[in-house]
Amino acid sequence: MRIITDNACTQYACPGHPERPQRIARTVEKLKSQKELSLTWESPPLADDAVILRAHSQAHLDRLLDPEDFDGDTPSYPAIAEHARRSVGGALRALESACNGTPAFNLLRPPGHHATPDRAMGFCYLNQIAIASLEAVARGFKKVAVYDFDVHHGNGTESILLDRPGCAFFSIHQFPCYPGTGGRSIRNCHNYPVQPGATRKTYRAELARALEDLKLEKPDLVAVSAGFDAYRGDPLAQEPLEEEDFYWLGEAIRKINIPHFASLEGGYSGELPELIFAFLKGLEGR
Repeated sequence: MRIITDNACTQYACPGHPERPQRIARTVEKLKSQKELSLTWESPPLADDAVILRAHSQAHLDRLLDPEDFDGDTPSYPAIAEHARRSVGGALRALESACNGTPAFNLLRPPGHHATPDRAMGFCYLNQIAIASLEAVARGFKKVAVYDFDVHHGNGTESILLDRPGCAFFSIHQFPCYPGTGGRSIRNCHNYPVQPGATRKTYRAELARALEDLKLEKPDLVAVSAGFDAYRGDPLAQEPLEEEDFYWLGEAIRKINIPHFASLEGGYSGELPELIFAFLKGLEGR
């Protein structure tokens, strides 16, 4: 298993904001101290304009350089454009790893799945999973399936991939919840809304149903938006999953037996390092 990360992504913060540097720093500490998984560590490049512009407008790239905040949840941190490009670069490096037969996890911030073609929102500035998926199609993959298990709907990924040849999107999320989208499926974008306060049985059934539907698409690559905020202790949602459910998710993705890579999205509880570790163990079958 390859882990793509860089300490630079911990070097910006906003007091009180849930998308904080400790999400990465504590997870790196956990993964480097454990003895169960054999991990290879790699730093990401900064993604260049050509690959980003498949998903985002030039006006959006220009706006990332503006010092004005994007919204109340999405500050304009100093050098945020560089940090976002690093997250994209990590997803692209994870894609390359998957192409070479080694599963990879992009452990960087900021997350990306709320970023639309023209807007930064929901803690997200550039949509790394959508950008990497479009890069995979450009490299010759016939069908790329994005599996998004973040508790919030990946509205940005949907808006970018909707009706894109060679792409399919599967999102399992709490609804109603931020950002208020994802209540129904539309063409190649398949949504699995779950009520707030659902049981573990109900939530896992939707996660499994989405995976079964994904397999029917017969993708030759699976790109995973890995959000850990459906955990019962997460402060930003009201869902029931336990640590063992994330192990099960990783195991279920591994058993599809299709090349895959994953990129961190949400997850804001203090248990995030343990949840990620459980997911990676599932992916590795340990």
